[in-house]
Amino acid sequence: MHPKAQAHNQAGRPHCCWSPSLAWLSVRQPERCPQERPESSGDHVPKVPVGNQGDTEASMLNWQNQENQTSGFTFIFLGFSEYAELQVPLFLVLLAIFIVTVMGNLGMIIIIKINPKLHNPMYFFLSHLSLVDFCYSTVVTPKLLENLVVEDRTISFTGCLMQFFFACIFVVTETFMLAVMAYDRFVTVCNPLLYTVAMSQKLCSMLVAALYCWGTVCSLTLTYFLLELSLRGNNIINNFVCEHAAIVAVSCSDPYVSQKIILVSATFNEISSLMIILTSYVFIFITVMKMHSTGGGGGMGRQKAFSTCASHLTAITIFHGTILFLYCVPNSKSSWLMVKVASVFYTEVIPMLNPLLYSLRNKEVKEMVKKLINYKLFCHI
Repeated sequence: MHPKAQAHNQAGRPHCCWSPSLAWLSVRQPERCPQERPESSGDHVPKVPVGNQGDTEASMLNWQNQENQTSGFTFIFLGFSEYAELQVPLFLVLLAIFIVTVMGNLGMIIIIKINPKLHNPMYFFLSHLSLVDFCYSTVVTPKLLENLVVEDRTISFTGCLMQFFFACIFVVTETFMLAVMAYDRFVTVCNPLLYTVAMSQKLCSMLVAALYCWGTVCSLTLTYFLLELSLRGNNIINNFVCEHAAIVAVSCSDPYVSQKIILVSATFNEISSLMIILTSYVFIFITVMKMHSTGGGGGMGRQKAFSTCASHLTAITIFHGTILFLYCVPNSKSSWLMVKVASVFYTEVIPMLNPLLYSLRNKEVKEMVKKLINYKLFCHI
């Protein structure tokens, strides 16, 4: 897959901020560049005296060589390579998690699509949450599984940027998708009679489109500034996935602008999404406390109201709780393994848990799953 961890990276913390949504990842400190660059990181073409054609051609050739070096640059993932005896067990466990993630999220999307009873705003957002989890997992997991069974753990600069670009889109989108789902729960509990009007199909479609657009804008902005970096020297990433701070750490360019951009983006995304979530649940809590235990509040009792929000609250707690845990990991080499394990949980386990959380606590989804299972069994008989 927010805010302040990037600033700590500048001070030499071992873990960092995953794209615009606070994220983790340990990276080795960069080696110093072979020679100081004469210009700032944003300007790859050095200034030369006007009128000196030979120097100009030489400078242009040097700039082109640097660009070629960047395009041919490769990163090496350390991942869990220091634990050789765990490579195969980890591969089997993560492969099983990946299969469950793909089947669970795609299954959730199909069930919501084919069941008319689930054609409402809550399940509309849930289907897109499943889509985001599916896409995010497929961006990160295949390379992780590959690195567990092959000795060549390299990834090209282009491949690394592409992984970062798409992962960034889905992390930002999921961050705000959870916030929009919190607002949906707020309308359900606090204004049940106006729910269908307040959460119209048009509004829901516009909200989801805006989330994908915002995720793309954030990702394009951060990726653009990564493309401006010049990469030479150390290319070791002490984790299993590409992320912003890891790429910046091995660059020879001045990272100030790129670091400030992601700091602002991460801070805005995390704080704004949490504000929407907290505000929504404060009003939900106040409304539920005013209800009688046996009913009220438009026919919805306390138990039903809390049950409506339970799955979403659990998903939010796991998602943001993992982020805060990674941010609070102490600054020491001994914490790198803890960061990697937590990162696996963030990138692999959470996308698997979301469809399970919503399906196990949802009567309509469970009934639909039973019908599909019975139908398949009947067809085989």
